[in-house]
Amino acid sequence: MDYTSEQSAALAGFGAGTAIFALLIVILCYAGLWKIFVKAGKPGWAALVPIYNTIVLVEIVGKPVIWILWLIIPCTAPIFGIWLLNLLSKSFGKSVGYTIGLVVLSPIFIPLLGFGSAQYLGPSAAEAQQGFPGTNNPFGTNNPFGTNDPFNKPPTTPQA
Repeated sequence: MDYTSEQSAALAGFGAGTAIFALLIVILCYAGLWKIFVKAGKPGWAALVPIYNTIVLVEIVGKPVIWILWLIIPCTAPIFGIWLLNLLSKSFGKSVGYTIGLVVLSPIFIPLLGFGSAQYLGPSAAEAQQGFPGTNNPFGTNNPFGTNDPFNKPPTTPQA
């Protein structure tokens, strides 16, 4: 086999070009993730640390750290990963369409979220702003965790 042919040189050039393009995409994604973290008030360098960046992302969307376990298990990882991206887009005030973009075209939508004009509104801000109809209390006046707790009231003495 002749290794000095023009085909092998062209193939090597194509492989090198593909590798450089892929490296640029990865750098752009990490730069976008860095900016997302900075917008959310987290350290930007956390985007570069492999597992810690997922922990910070879970904190940004306001979910408990136990989600890391669900993101590691192969059966639940796709579901919780898509859910995490949905909560991330809602935390920046974006719609479900943006979530679909994050899932399907992450190398485009992550830098758009980081470098774009989107502002961090808080953990899952769209859900938090909608609240419950009329009030933000799902229990109404019978809230067992609020001021109507019978165990937090001093006893009353009977009147004679």
